[in-house]
Amino acid sequence: MGCMRNYLTEYRHELQRTFTGTSGTPPEWVPRLAEGNDAGYHLPGSAVWAVHGHVATIVAGIRVLLMQALHPGALAGVYEHSGFQKDPLGRLANTVRWIFTVTYGSTEAAESATAVVRRIHERVRGTYTDGNGAVHEYAANDPELLRWVHVTYADSFLTANRIWGVSIPGGADAYVREWAAAGRLMGVQDPPVTEAQVREELEGWYASGILRADERLAETVSFIQHPPLSPLLRPGYRILFAAAVASLEPKYRELMGLQRARVGPVPLPVITAARVVLGMVRLALGSHGPSEQAARQRLQRLGYADA
Repeated sequence: MGCMRNYLTEYRHELQRTFTGTSGTPPEWVPRLAEGNDAGYHLPGSAVWAVHGHVATIVAGIRVLLMQALHPGALAGVYEHSGFQKDPLGRLANTVRWIFTVTYGSTEAAESATAVVRRIHERVRGTYTDGNGAVHEYAANDPELLRWVHVTYADSFLTANRIWGVSIPGGADAYVREWAAAGRLMGVQDPPVTEAQVREELEGWYASGILRADERLAETVSFIQHPPLSPLLRPGYRILFAAAVASLEPKYRELMGLQRARVGPVPLPVITAARVVLGMVRLALGSHGPSEQAARQRLQRLGYADA
């Protein structure tokens, strides 16, 4: 028992370090989610809290990185301006911070965190060649690129939740409708508000020929497949990456040069194997993370009975 407790403690610290840059104690921004004078954009019992509070979001995060890389404009911004190769875990921690602040923070906290991201995007500019061979100028704050990022996010989080997650209050449409608030904060104009609209927009991008498979995409996919993780996390990550790939539509896997896989010396369906890994993550991290707990403190202070 003692060995298992020690292993889980070390495993939990490595998970925390990977997702937030700190271990043992929450990063400095988490306790501040208890501050603020309103409920924010999302409440307990919401579709967003249900989806984002489940460990299936880990697979969703891998999947959305793969999907977003298919758009050469979005990929150019990350590839040419981001520190994803030099400091991928730092970039991941910043993304987690924004998602959890919009999910659990006050209105002021969510808007402030988004303003920081948009200021960083202001200097991200360049050109890219699409899948049809046309050359375009891009800027990270362009509504169309922001739309691609937002739509692939909604699709990936719904897909992962459908396979590994929980029942969503109000269903998938409620999640898309609620998370549209995050899209608007980022500058997405009239974001989709139903799952059908998300699917329709993805099909439109695929049919347009804009999405592109090239050496830059292959390099990025390889990096996502083999990130510089702690040896303790690598076996589980290999399974979760394979699960994210399995959750993709075949046409997207083909563009990425990926195939579905089975894992382990005795082949085990990757969906099942991922469920085992996610269960272990949940055991290590607990059912309710510190961001959610801080949000509940704020809501209790403000008199929300359901908090």
